[in-house]
Amino acid sequence: MSGLTRRRVLALTGGAAALSALPPVAFRAAAAGEAATTPQHAITVFGPAKHAAGFTHFDYVNPDAPKGGEIRLLPASFGYNQNPLTFNTFNMYILRGDSPPLMQLCHGQLMVRGLNEPDAVYGSIAESVTIEGKRYAFALRPGATFSDGSPITADDVVFSLETLRADGHPSLAQPLSGVEKVEAADEATAVITFAEGTSSRLPPLITIYPILSRAYYEARPFADATLDVPVTSGPYTVGDFNPGRYVTFERRPDSWYETVPSSVGHYNFDKVRVDFYRERIASFEAFKSGLITFREEFTSKIWALDYNFPAVEDGRVVRREFPDGRPAGAQGWFINTRRPKFADPRTREALSYAFDFEWTNEHLFYGAYERTQSFFMNSDMMATGEPSAAELALLEPYRDDVPEAVFGPVWTAPVTDGSGRDRASLQKANALLAAAGWRRDGGRLVNDAGEALTVEFLYAQPTFERVLQPYAGRLRLLGVEPILRLVEASQYQLRMTNFDFDLTTRRFSFEPTPGDEIREMWSTRAADMPGSYNLAGIKSRAVDGLTEAMLAADTREGMIAAARALDRVLRCGHYWVPQWTKAIHTVAYWDRFGMPEAKPLYDLPVSTTWWSKVS
Repeated sequence: MSGLTRRRVLALTGGAAALSALPPVAFRAAAAGEAATTPQHAITVFGPAKHAAGFTHFDYVNPDAPKGGEIRLLPASFGYNQNPLTFNTFNMYILRGDSPPLMQLCHGQLMVRGLNEPDAVYGSIAESVTIEGKRYAFALRPGATFSDGSPITADDVVFSLETLRADGHPSLAQPLSGVEKVEAADEATAVITFAEGTSSRLPPLITIYPILSRAYYEARPFADATLDVPVTSGPYTVGDFNPGRYVTFERRPDSWYETVPSSVGHYNFDKVRVDFYRERIASFEAFKSGLITFREEFTSKIWALDYNFPAVEDGRVVRREFPDGRPAGAQGWFINTRRPKFADPRTREALSYAFDFEWTNEHLFYGAYERTQSFFMNSDMMATGEPSAAELALLEPYRDDVPEAVFGPVWTAPVTDGSGRDRASLQKANALLAAAGWRRDGGRLVNDAGEALTVEFLYAQPTFERVLQPYAGRLRLLGVEPILRLVEASQYQLRMTNFDFDLTTRRFSFEPTPGDEIREMWSTRAADMPGSYNLAGIKSRAVDGLTEAMLAADTREGMIAAARALDRVLRCGHYWVPQWTKAIHTVAYWDRFGMPEAKPLYDLPVSTTWWSKVS
């Protein structure tokens, strides 16, 4: 249960503005939707589960890891209403307020992801699932309890899904439209019936929703954003905290999770503390002094130049790079097409030509990154070259809805000469702006109504300014007026929820087998839904249709073809200015921790699979 409970970060998780890479905003009984009238221990979308029934632990954990100790870290991924800079509520599953990252450690799920597999989920609160068509009967694990010691019952499962559908964060509520009904067959059996026509990706997604206590929330409104410590179903509870400064998650002493096969080797720290700093330099100084004991570094300048303090030199602090096998997803400046000035895709494409990635990477990032090109970077879903026959077949029904360029070589981000003075890219941007109807009026660009073209960049951390300033300078050369808008953390979160921005930076990471939640990224129905991840406000019949084709595919090959076709349409829509990526985790930690021999392919679950070497 490291990272987000739904592991999209956010997930689909969403990420946050940082100086380099940004911290990251599906399934089959053992095949979803097929008849499996005997209890199953796992569900996947394509192919069999890696771990057979009766497995004792995942292959990426140390089943004998000692329990105890503490880890102190900074937020590295977040989603829903989580805020990496502050917090004022412990309810992460609503739209209101700012909750702390890693709050998901306190919430249990019917099933959990296997992190070495693209789409498998295994029993957790549910011991097994019996599948008959669209009817999924989950047998709850005997002895599973909430943090107050009360048993987790089928009635709690019913309450959880009904409450999240009615009052939950939009990214949770939207997929629940595919659930026809939830009922308690008896105290220990929860039955979820999915609507006809829903994809095979939906059941496993719903199994990793949080299980809430009916008794607790019947006494208080679920939708309230409060700092009351909730009764929860996970292996941790909220311990000591100071709003906006730190929160400590404490392992439950009565944790029944320790004997569950999918949890063995997990949840080894007695305490997981998350600290909050408004500025990255201050957080780095806290790490150097030992106040923070684990740090994933997202600022290339600091990684290249500043890890030279005594604790590194004498080995008390370890620097490591771990491969990152996750689809890197989309990282860029998302352009708010709800604003009329960005309605023309040529205006949006011009903003990409104005950004000089090559100069930025060499002079500010020390050559650490490659250019983000795709919404599915670092995966087989990324479109390349000319469309295949399968992709063309999927694209053809939308020929009148998309640019002709979709049917040719895939759009790639422009490349400059890296000098910082490349005029060819600016000339291309200027031509696109002119074609979109912008004309020079003195030193600025205006439309036919005489309105100047301004571009406001919304961000919450000042360290990003050294990237924005050179970009702003190139925009000024074009006659575009850039506005750099630094706001405090809570205001940033509110403006993001209400789509109150021109351009803003986010990174979204996807599952290797995207599920129904992917609709929230770019579907028409999510475009005007406050709090959704469709930041650009995309409304496209082709995007909607290809998303549904991807979710309906009954083979991985079919899913990949649909994802690549979708990627082509999204990239030709110019809904973002693509930024940068790298397929590694750059981390530093005080030498107080043990870890499994190999990390899982699709995550770096430090807070859940590492352990303390000191008491």
